[in-house]
Amino acid sequence: MRNFLFGACFALLIVFVYQYCDYRRQGSQEQLQSSALLQQQLENVGKLIVTESNFTQIHNYEDSKKYYFDALTFKKKALVVVDAKAQVSYDLRQMEVRIDTSSKSVVITHIPEPELSLSPKIEYFDVDGGIFNDFDAESLNAISAKVTDSLRVQALQSPLMSNAQNRLISELQQLFVLTNSMGWSLIYRDRTIKEPDDWVFLD
Repeated sequence: MRNFLFGACFALLIVFVYQYCDYRRQGSQEQLQSSALLQQQLENVGKLIVTESNFTQIHNYEDSKKYYFDALTFKKKALVVVDAKAQVSYDLRQMEVRIDTSSKSVVITHIPEPELSLSPKIEYFDVDGGIFNDFDAESLNAISAKVTDSLRVQALQSPLMSNAQNRLISELQQLFVLTNSMGWSLIYRDRTIKEPDDWVFLD
């Protein structure tokens, strides 16, 4: 009888150990599968987001040069019309993400800064210059630099930047939906994202 009880207990112990090992093995496989799926989806999120807008500016350019102790003055002026395309881009291929299978969490460690690029098309009208104060390469480069600076300020103060960030947040919200649906946590800046709108703290 004692041998029978010992044998029964030993058999139950073997079954328990087997089931426990099988449970751990299945859990590890599920985590590996989830990790591989998340990695694949992260590659889909990692793309270039581009937001565009067009700007138009009109500048009245004037310049004068004086000679012979300011006795002679030569002026030049022009109406400068600028049409420009501005682009704000987030290269999410540079986003840095760590997948922690032990805590079932996706940790975003770096989101790239937005990049603003400008493509101005400059046209000159009512050009009035002269031999002693003409529109040479130096003055045209100066006008181009001044116009580009003005466009950059206008773009930064326009809704273009906020529109670009809204597109970024939209992409990150998709990542939150994915991790949340799989029972994983999404963490950014040591903070767990609990709602899709939690990305408002990007600033």
